[in-house]
Amino acid sequence: MKKSLGHISCFFAYAIFGFNIIVCKDLTNLALISPLGLFCFRAGGAAVLFWLVSLFLPHEKVEKRDFLMIFFASMLGLFITQMTFLKAITMTTPLDTSIITAITPIFTMFVAAIVLKEPITLKKAGGVALSFVGIIFLILNTVRIANGGVTETKPLGIVFMICNCLVWACYLGIFKPLIARYSVVTFMKWMFLFSAVVAIPLDFKELVHLDMASMPSKYLLELGYIIVFSTFTAYFLIPVGQKTLRPTVISLYGYLQPIIATVMSIAMGMDRLSWQKIVAAVLVFTGVILVNKSRAAN
Repeated sequence: MKKSLGHISCFFAYAIFGFNIIVCKDLTNLALISPLGLFCFRAGGAAVLFWLVSLFLPHEKVEKRDFLMIFFASMLGLFITQMTFLKAITMTTPLDTSIITAITPIFTMFVAAIVLKEPITLKKAGGVALSFVGIIFLILNTVRIANGGVTETKPLGIVFMICNCLVWACYLGIFKPLIARYSVVTFMKWMFLFSAVVAIPLDFKELVHLDMASMPSKYLLELGYIIVFSTFTAYFLIPVGQKTLRPTVISLYGYLQPIIATVMSIAMGMDRLSWQKIVAAVLVFTGVILVNKSRAAN
């Protein structure tokens, strides 16, 4: 039952992340708030929500020795992960972003090999190589501005997304034992508090002069979505899965992101499907399939 709950939680969390790619891209296109400013809203808003929820639950004490580890988990799982994503989304199309997220299970495999001592087979190594060929192919076939004024992916944006996938994989693999010791709400309220405390002073000047009243209602609704759903709800669900599922299994749910983001971005006219992107996607996903077939199912 607990494992089924973990699978359901991860399914919905990564489905939300898929929609998040589109919403964040739309927000950054308007350029009303910087990527750091968006993260401040996400971290601060989610911190408030988690602390409010904790008021209605039994008090849970956190061991003093664990606060430092929770801080590092916050930096990896929230601050660095979200900052690289929000920076990357300003330089990548939703489709390219979703293709790159597919390599997260490969990075998770390496982290699991180090932390959990999972063996790396020849098939895994071949899958990794094939996926990276796909990413390199995608980088070599990107341009600054496409015909018709549609913003295309910049190579630096791909680098940021690769960093995002690597850091997220480290978070999934390293902090599972720590997450298992506390309830989801207790763990996440401290995670988001630490991230907000680090981020808000860095962007204080922008936040003070931000005129929320002049922002379009659509922008405010999208901002509300990323705070309530993409941040609070999704990050509530992920630790539920982490308590019962292996990191490599959790990362496989990341395949929902490219499916949702691709369909929505093309339907909304935010991206175009080219033969180069199809080839890159085939290479990346074939490599990931090879990696997964060499790993025991869980």
